[in-house]
Amino acid sequence: MKEIRISDREEEQRLDKLLAKYLNKAPKSFLYKMLRKKNIKLNGKKASGSEKLKSGDVVCIYMADATIASFREEPRAERRKANLSVIYQDSNVLIINKPYGMLSQKAKPSDISVNELIVPYCLEHGILKESDLELVRPSVCNRLDRNTTGLLIAGISLEGLQTMAEVLRDRSVRKYYYCIVKGMVNKKTRISGYICKDHRENKVSFSERKISGGSRIETAYEPMAAGHGFTLLRVELITGKTHQIRAHLAGMGFPLAGDTKYGDRGVNLQMKQKFGVKHQLLHCGCLEFPEGMKRCGELSGRTVAAEPPETFLRTANELFGRVVWEPGI
Repeated sequence: MKEIRISDREEEQRLDKLLAKYLNKAPKSFLYKMLRKKNIKLNGKKASGSEKLKSGDVVCIYMADATIASFREEPRAERRKANLSVIYQDSNVLIINKPYGMLSQKAKPSDISVNELIVPYCLEHGILKESDLELVRPSVCNRLDRNTTGLLIAGISLEGLQTMAEVLRDRSVRKYYYCIVKGMVNKKTRISGYICKDHRENKVSFSERKISGGSRIETAYEPMAAGHGFTLLRVELITGKTHQIRAHLAGMGFPLAGDTKYGDRGVNLQMKQKFGVKHQLLHCGCLEFPEGMKRCGELSGRTVAAEPPETFLRTANELFGRVVWEPGI
């Protein structure tokens, strides 16, 4: 027999979801059968699996230890060195400043991404214990392109994962990026259009008019500095589609400096020779969380910011003079 006591970290999830995580090799049909036969009870009573769990609840699995072990694969946390630049952390959330060249999530089994480093970081710094991984698996909640730098949100508790998914989905967390573009932008602008993704090429095409299979996008931007034929923009990502900022600004005639996929080849060569720029100068520099968050209350109304990396800073200072990096728009 196994008794699982629900803590703050596991509450607000359905019983069947928790059982699927704990008995992670068992078919769903088996779990529901055990619930019907009262081999699994919630607080000593028959349960359907749809119940929302609360802190202090007790789930009892009335099976032999060998049977439980046969339906369960123990979580194995890899003990690797986790070199993450963590800007903010609490018991529910990490916010990480991602560098150039690192994936948010792995694309193939051999990749090491930010996602694979979250658990080792939490174990190394005593934020989580191995036993916490039985019922919750921390992971990143948003994504950045491999060569886009800046702020990534990771949920490290069920509350963090659920709340961050919610505020990202309803767009109540505001996301601001810095970028350097070719051309002179003179005023604050809000633009919309459509992009369509070519999955084979991993590239999107932009149109100001509605296109078949296209997704509507909306982007706001404001010039922070300008000079030498370039503008430093602060961009608010209203919608959040693949390559949105890069494709949208290029489609409007303002390609990002260093962007080999959507940018200007001559500008990119100039940037590489003069400043050592090898990738798009695009940095997620600020997240503004909404006021009045009932869950993950530590982040309610908080602004989390991070300056761009050294190559970006050096290029901006050479082009525009000393830049003051202010969060938000």
